[in-house]
Amino acid sequence: MDMKKALILSLILLLSFSLFACGVKGNQQQQPGQKEEQQQPAGESDEADADSIIYKNTSYGFNFSLPKNWKGYTIVNSQWEGLATGDAQEAAIVETGPMISIRHPQWTVDNPRQDIPLMVFTTIQWNSLQENKFHIGAAPIGPKELGSNAKYVFALPARYNFAFPTGYEEVEEILENNPLQPVEYP
Repeated sequence: MDMKKALILSLILLLSFSLFACGVKGNQQQQPGQKEEQQQPAGESDEADADSIIYKNTSYGFNFSLPKNWKGYTIVNSQWEGLATGDAQEAAIVETGPMISIRHPQWTVDNPRQDIPLMVFTTIQWNSLQENKFHIGAAPIGPKELGSNAKYVFALPARYNFAFPTGYEEVEEILENNPLQPVEYP
């Protein structure tokens, strides 16, 4: 009888682990509406020094420093959605903006890795978010500001790494070094 219980418990644990693993993979797969692009064309990515490479985004005005092992990264463009606050319009989307995810070159559908997601807000949108005129997602905290220029605020989504995918520690280490540098392009 004890052997039967052990076998059932083992099967339950195996099934639970399998479902969890599928859920983690599902969270990192490309979603409808996302557009994956190859690394920016020549001139958009420059070497900063022997240990890093720079992703330059001239559309929104920022540079992002990456470790050398991210050479060959891709950019995935998607959109964040801001939901109305209050009971009357609880599910209404009232704001949207770009989400730029920097994807590790070793990322595959079968072996996803943690992206570096960057939300882009206009300064007006950011101020409205700070005034709780809308919210993003169910997290009790909002996005974390990484930097800003005259037109845009760049932020990290709350709980972006909640599933702890492969590479999340590396992304946290990258972010600790203040890799985003706002710039004003002509």
